[in-house]
Amino acid sequence: MKLALHMMKRGEFISEHDELIGKKLANVMSGGSMNHSSYVSEQYLIDLEREAFVSLCGERKTQDRIAAMLKTGKPLRN
Repeated sequence: MKLALHMMKRGEFISEHDELIGKKLANVMSGGSMNHSSYVSEQYLIDLEREAFVSLCGERKTQDRIAAMLKTGKPLRN
């Protein structure tokens, strides 16, 4: 996932912030920073998702995207 994001960024298909969001999503989908395969609980994945969401909400560009979506109903690509 990270390689695909890197290539999309280099090809200028996505912005830096899109790449950041993608990396956070990839981390959640892959189960975090575990270095071995094991089963994880649903709560563990929910906690990862919450951590990613809260950290993204602290980003100014995320706040701008949310505000633009609420105001215009269209996504902001920043």
